Amino acid sequence: MRALCLLCWAVLLNLVRTCPEPCDCGEKYGFQIADCAYRDLEGVPPGFPANVTTLSLSANRLPGLLEGAFREVPLLQSLWLAHNEIRSVAVGALAPLSHLKSLDLSHNLISEFAWSDLHNLSALQLLKMDSNELAFIPRDAFRSLRALRSLQLNHNRLHALAEGTFAPLTALSHLQINDNPFDCTCGIVWFKTWALASAVSIPEQDNIACTSPHVLKGIPLGRLPPLPCSAPSVQLSYQPSQDGAELRPGFVLALHCDVDGQPVPQLHWHIHTPGGTVEIASPNVGTDGRALPGALTTSGQPRFQAFANGSLLIPDFGKLEEGTYSCLATNELGSAESSVNVALATPGEGGEDAVGHKFHGKAVEGKGCYTVDNEVQPSGPEDNVVIIYLSRAGPPEAAIAADGRPAQQFSGILLLGQSLLVLSFFYF
Repeated sequence: MRALCLLCWAVLLNLVRTCPEPCDCGEKYGFQIADCAYRDLEGVPPGFPANVTTLSLSANRLPGLLEGAFREVPLLQSLWLAHNEIRSVAVGALAPLSHLKSLDLSHNLISEFAWSDLHNLSALQLLKMDSNELAFIPRDAFRSLRALRSLQLNHNRLHALAEGTFAPLTALSHLQINDNPFDCTCGIVWFKTWALASAVSIPEQDNIACTSPHVLKGIPLGRLPPLPCSAPSVQLSYQPSQDGAELRPGFVLALHCDVDGQPVPQLHWHIHTPGGTVEIASPNVGTDGRALPGALTTSGQPRFQAFANGSLLIPDFGKLEEGTYSCLATNELGSAESSVNVALATPGEGGEDAVGHKFHGKAVEGKGCYTVDNEVQPSGPEDNVVIIYLSRAGPPEAAIAADGRPAQQFSGILLLGQSLLVLSFFYF
């Protein structure tokens, strides 16, 4: 029995001392080191001892890092991969290294990187990714790196940085990000403000400069002049005094979303109906109401028609079109959203002719604008009251004005079609 135990210990000891043939393994200063640098390797060799804490694979010919590349060495604290030919780092290549403190990927060709793997490297203190081909960093890339002290991203192809990218790095003391081709648009202004106010050491700030637009080329970010920038704002035509507007089957529903901001925001419609969610990148129809190339259509026309000016038209509103209609505006500085809930009217309610007569009567009396359930008195001549109406369904082309808006301007009020039913209003 004693002999058997000794044999087991000998086998285990031999396994601990194994080392890939091209590499040198040993102990130094209390660290278990595997040195595989300058070996002309084209892949991560297998067979490392499980207790390796430092691994050098620098100055080889590694073309990439595959999932599970370092599964054998989960106790790694330092990993050196500089001066290879790495173009991509696959998801799962680095994630198992939860004890890693130093990671050097500099002087490679990395354009595709598994940023999500960094979320598991909470012990990381040094990250070198300089001299690569990185063009994009996700906003949450560094969310778990609260121990990170030094970050090197210089000499890459970064054009922009998402606001708050470095906010999670509460221990950061050194950041190198010079020599990147930054687009000096509104989206980079936050970084200028952060860099000027931060206690983090940021060397070579004169080389953190604009590449575009042309008029700003070569100007250091710290001396960037003020830019005309504003976050998006949204106004969606709906009635403030009730959660939803009630419609009757067969009507045309028209909503309008007024958007402001600089740079000009992108407008999207999010529509939640009983049949699911529809997302529309506006516009999907031209000013004539005809479907644009690539738009999803039924019988040649989109079910929801989004115009470039912010109007949304549903030509044949029915039970399946009930739901929440939201317009979302986004630009480099953020986003804004506004929504309205729309439902079919219950049977037995008055027809649209009666409502139309009441509206015209109130208008003649000068008592403001009649809505389905209340009156609105403009506070002054400078106020614009925008009202969205419903008409019976008809050819979409007939309800579209020359400017592409599915309504026509008449005495400061937006009209749609012949028989009118007031849907909503707002001030702006």
